[in-house]
Order: sequence, then structure tokens, then C-alpha cells
Amino acid sequence: MPGLFRAAEALFAAALLAVVTACGSRLPERAFDASPDPAGAGREPLRVGIIASATSPVGGAAFDGPGEGARAYFDAVNARGGIDGRRVEVVTCDDGGSGVGNNACVHRLIDEHKVFALVATTVLDYAGAPRVSRAGVPDIGGQPIGTAYDTYPHLYGIYGSDAPRTGEAPGWDGTLYGGTEVYRWFKRHQGARTAAVVSYNQASSAVYARLVARGLEAEGYRVVSEQLDFALPNFRAVAADIGRSGADLVFDALDAHGNARLCKAMDDVGTRVTAKVTNVQNWNSAVPRDYQDAPGCRNALWATGASRNYQDTGHPAVREFRRAMGDGELSQWQLEGWAAAMWFTDAARSCSAGLTRACVERYLNRPEPYTARGLLLPVSFRHLEEPPATRRACLSVARWQDGRGWVTQGGDMNHNCFRVPQIPYRPQ
Repeated sequence: MPGLFRAAEALFAAALLAVVTACGSRLPERAFDASPDPAGAGREPLRVGIIASATSPVGGAAFDGPGEGARAYFDAVNARGGIDGRRVEVVTCDDGGSGVGNNACVHRLIDEHKVFALVATTVLDYAGAPRVSRAGVPDIGGQPIGTAYDTYPHLYGIYGSDAPRTGEAPGWDGTLYGGTEVYRWFKRHQGARTAAVVSYNQASSAVYARLVARGLEAEGYRVVSEQLDFALPNFRAVAADIGRSGADLVFDALDAHGNARLCKAMDDVGTRVTAKVTNVQNWNSAVPRDYQDAPGCRNALWATGASRNYQDTGHPAVREFRRAMGDGELSQWQLEGWAAAMWFTDAARSCSAGLTRACVERYLNRPEPYTARGLLLPVSFRHLEEPPATRRACLSVARWQDGRGWVTQGGDMNHNCFRVPQIPYRPQ
């Protein structure tokens, strides 16, 4: 069960983006292209599918990262002889960011390409999730943008889940739970006591902001709520209010563009905070470009997540990931996609008596948590009938510094841990 901040931010993003711009259903021709078969196929290839909202309204690169990391891992597996002598054949599909497109991708991959499993799914609207579940196709290491990974059997999100996942309702009878470890960490390690939460006067944004405020209040913060007009936002006025409030931290329920504009406004009016806290989707090497007009706020960016910082080159698994990715832009989502492909590969290799979906799922459901050689915080699927009241939760924390990039904070992520309350919320 991911932390409250991580668990809900993706739900908010999906709902807000649906308001920002309508999702089209037309798919490009390349959406259904299979990766070319390399020479020397040998035994029958093992076919896996990757679905991403590559041409979603959010922008061309917003959902690409996990698939890029997964494909790089499978390339490395194939270079070493594949999985038990079988080359991994990756079939990709761009669903265009729409439910119609997602259903089309699911149909094409499962019914036509006959993929064995899906890996690193990253989509804006996972409308095809019930079909994947009914087909018994394991979906491994997907990003939980929405409630599918806390609802359906055979779906295994990258952060794990304690929910029963009966297919009837997300979480426990439609209620999800998340912890407050992010807020606890900043209170303990940075002495934060006051936090500003910025949202639009739009339903999805306001709901998420109230959820963040509840988590902060549970940790004893004084919360300053700021709201922007969705049509004509006055970022400078909100930035000035944040400065006058004496806030140590800033959390937001804004889209990526609004986030950057808020940062620029904070610089323009001279507002300085201990941390402008962002999430794993923005944990990437494009920060200097995305925040080029806000050097002060840029250097106050902090990110939290459940995977090891892609800049921690002292760790052997991170070094292997970076060698495979080359010299291009890097992101935390790429690292998590790499870990998802590793997870599938390890599960497949565990099937010494013969590769079956049932065998793969036994590995995924085993009692021992999975860590992807230390790239992930321990991931498990416990299927609890009742949600726990508290939970020991850990987190990965990094801070952006110009000239150094994302610098890990607070030591190893496996020791950034607290026992925190689990706060209920009902997704929209």
C-alpha cells in the first residue's frame, strides 16, 4: 500500500487531465507495431506487451518512461541469451490516452498478438483492465494511475497492494488507505511545521488538496490552503501568500505546467521555502529545462517515491540500469520500468518445471517481498480482508541541486521508515 501522497496523486492527475483536455480515441498506425525480431530467434520467443499513453494529451514524453526502461531491460536479457533460451519479444501499443484506445490495445495484444504478460503498463485511462483480469494475463509492474491495480486480480502494480482485489470495487468496498510517511519525514528531518497546499478551484484538484491537507494535519502541521482560479490563475498572488504564511513546505494539486508557473511566481516575488515537494513522475533529468525560469524554486525541489534514486551510482543495480540507458535523459519512471521487466524475468525464471502464467503469479504472490536487486522498496501483495490501522512505511527522498542533479537525502531508503497511520479516502 503506497503512501497517501503517492497513492492519490496519480488518481488526481488522471481526473484533472481529463478536464484540462479531452482524450481522443484515434490511434496512430505505429500504435500496433511489434518490435522487430532480431536474428537468431532460436526457440519460440516469449512475447510480452507494453501499453503506454505515448500520445496522450499530457504530451509526448509524459508516459514513455516506464516502457523505455522495460524495453532496455529486455534488450539486455536478450543479449545474454533470453529467458531460459527464449528471446523476449516486446509488442508495444500506444493507446492515445483514451479508454477506447486502451481497450483496443488490450484486444490487440491479448487476442491478436497472444502476449504472455503485460509489463510496465503506464496509461491515463486503464479501461481495458477488467478484460486483462478476465483473461488471466499477468500485468506486472504497472504504474497505478487510477484504481485498477487496487481492484482487479492478475494486476500487480509497481508499489504493491494490500487490498483484496476482488474486481468489484477498489480497495476495501471502494475505500483506499494511505500513510503519512512523506509528511512525517519532512517534520523529522527538516523540522517542517507549516505546509501550503495549492489547488485549482476545480473538483479533482480540490479533492486531492483536501486529502493532502488531511495527511499533513494528522502529522501535526499547520496547513495553509491556497486556491487558484482554473481559468485565470493568479500565481503571483498565491506565491506571495505562501511567503507571508511562513510555510516550510509547498505541496500542490496542479498540472505540470501550473507547477512550473507557480515555481516561477515564487521566484518572482521572493518566496523561499525549505521544500517544494514533487512526485516520482517529475523526478527526472529534464528539471533544468522544465524549470529554467525559476532557479530558486528549482533548487528547492524535492521528490519522494518508492524506488532508489537513479543517480545513486554507488549501487550496482543502478549502475547496470544507467549503462543500459546510455547518455540520454533519465528518469525515475525509467528505472521503475526497468525494475518491472526484471520482476517479470525473475518470475519467469522461477518456473523450472515449465513456464505458465500460474507459476509466474505464484512468484508475484509469494510471502517474500520483491526488491528488484535493491531498486525498489519491498513490494508485496497480501490481500488483507481488513485494512491495517497503521503501517511501517519507508520512502526514497531526493533533492534537486544545480550541477549535481537529484541528490539522495536521509540515507538509504530502506532506513527512511516510520510507523504511520493509514488514512481512508474514496477515489472519484
